[in-house]
Amino acid sequence: MKQLVLLAVCSLSLSLVNAQEITLALWPAGKVPNYQKTSEREVWDSTDIVRVSYVQTPTMTVFLPAKKSATGQAVVICPGGSYARLAYNWEGEDVAKLLNAKGITAIVLKYRLPNSKSNITPHLSPLLDAKRAIRLVRANAAKWNISKDRVGIIGFSAGGHLASTLATHFDAGDGTATDSVEQQSSRPDFAVLVYPVISMSKPIMHIGSRNNLIGTTPDSSLAKLYSNELQVTKQTPPTFLVHATDDKTVPVENSL
Repeated sequence: MKQLVLLAVCSLSLSLVNAQEITLALWPAGKVPNYQKTSEREVWDSTDIVRVSYVQTPTMTVFLPAKKSATGQAVVICPGGSYARLAYNWEGEDVAKLLNAKGITAIVLKYRLPNSKSNITPHLSPLLDAKRAIRLVRANAAKWNISKDRVGIIGFSAGGHLASTLATHFDAGDGTATDSVEQQSSRPDFAVLVYPVISMSKPIMHIGSRNNLIGTTPDSSLAKLYSNELQVTKQTPPTFLVHATDDKTVPVENSL
């Protein structure tokens, strides 16, 4: 068994020999929307897995596969963490490396969290950052050997909620924007939701994610807006959901 595991690790390592990694700020300096400067500082904790909280500078790290194996497909990855932190390596970088091994460009999104004091309107920041990430991928499609119509999103737990929010609240872009990135569509071509938080309604909501995103006593209209099972339309992209029936954290009913 150990030999098989070692062989798998070696195979993965060989497939990543020519892979490249690029980290970009999502927004131009001084132009981050819904942001106010505070004394708050971003926190990275690697006690067990790598967790990031109080994100101040939203970024995306692009993992480019070796050119000879590139498929032209790209996936933006949204780590979970109850909208209080990001499981950055476990549900981010580790996933990116697996996708790279399949020739897929993977983009790990370090998005702002609503519990940060630097947000003006807390619930808006995660979606703003997710939209911007999709736009940036499309704006750089030629440079990164990506097909503009093969850009998807994957999210885990609360990151799955963000991915499903983008899949149901996207826009076509602003053709009049002076920032050419903002002219790109933010609609993902597909979505993959892994043990996702979907609903903000009892009894199936994940209370921690709900409380962090829209508060402990949210307005009913806001709860409905972020209950993404109610927001599906004909324009919602094809979506694949993965969820264990015995999930003790996020009820499987979120995926049913």
